[in-house]
Amino acid sequence: MRDVVRRVSAATPPGRDRALDALRALAILGVVLGHWLVTALVADSGTLHVESPLGHLPEITAVSWVFQTLAVFFLVGGYVAARGHTAARARGESHGRWTAARLGRFFRPVVPLLAVWTVASTVMLGCGVPWQTVYTLGKLVLSPLWFLLVLAALTAATPLVARVHPLWPLAVVLHVDVIRFGFDGPSWLGGLNVPAGWLVPYCLGALLARRGPLAPAAAWTLLLGGAGATGLLVAFAGYPGAMVGVPGAPVSNLNPPTLAAVTFGLAQCGAAVLLLGPLRRALRRPVAWAAVAALNLGAVTVFLWHQTAMIAVTAGGLLTADRLGLPPLTGLHTVPDGHDWVLARLGWLPLFAGALLVCVAAFHAYERTTRKARAPQRRPGRRTETRHA
Repeated sequence: MRDVVRRVSAATPPGRDRALDALRALAILGVVLGHWLVTALVADSGTLHVESPLGHLPEITAVSWVFQTLAVFFLVGGYVAARGHTAARARGESHGRWTAARLGRFFRPVVPLLAVWTVASTVMLGCGVPWQTVYTLGKLVLSPLWFLLVLAALTAATPLVARVHPLWPLAVVLHVDVIRFGFDGPSWLGGLNVPAGWLVPYCLGALLARRGPLAPAAAWTLLLGGAGATGLLVAFAGYPGAMVGVPGAPVSNLNPPTLAAVTFGLAQCGAAVLLLGPLRRALRRPVAWAAVAALNLGAVTVFLWHQTAMIAVTAGGLLTADRLGLPPLTGLHTVPDGHDWVLARLGWLPLFAGALLVCVAAFHAYERTTRKARAPQRRPGRRTETRHA
């Protein structure tokens, strides 16, 4: 292990901003743990359907505030893409070639996921598994792809959106919500919030890449102002308290993103900027940096396969319980309507993590084969001329 840590440290470019990788790793871990904690596959009359403990236990709504970290991922994505595109142009690399390289990193790991689940779905249907169950599992596995599609679209459009001020997409979200909720506008209008809502943190990241770091006072303003605005919207404007979708709820803050989700994301971005300094100090330790670097090497693979890992453990537990004549296992495939379910689910998390490690070991090569040597990232705190970025 010490040898691995030394090799990771030696292979890290001196100018790389490790804190950005740490933020990306924290965002991925937040999404994974959030899905594992608020998604329940409930066994009912021979089929499986999805429920959420947030729909039964509103007192644990705060879980969604901790683990809904997508805004941080888009913040880092905007910063890195803006810097990377500037560096590519300085090297004489065309926009098309740069875009193809980045999109390849996003989508090549999708190929084995689709292949495995095409075969698995065919086998399940051939073995008499109800169509409803196959549909539920397939939707659960494929639903994270929306994130990659949005991130890919914003990445491809980086030259166009990198100079857009975050207030412009924020204004779009505000007006769409006013029309949808204030004037009973058409629901399809919310589709505009999908690109606009995630453009806000993405453009903020690009703005930091272009103009330099936020002052601590500005970061605190984002954090406190975003949190305060979110609280007011939830308390007085009728927005849901959960920052993730809840099955059966009339309104979701995430699908499509609402104004509350965007203001909450701005608060997270403010917190992320404030964390950059402490993270840089913490990641001077070789062991801590090796863990962050390892997760970043397989970040897309972890994101794509974490639902499959949960499904594998759930299905294995269901088959084992059925073979042994046991009732459905609490926290795994029972209705998430009590605190005993929450405690039991925490106990299942290590098994989910173990299954995910198996998936990553099997499929991470599809992600790593696309990673080429890149120019080192510069710290947001070090402003340089564009040609040197």
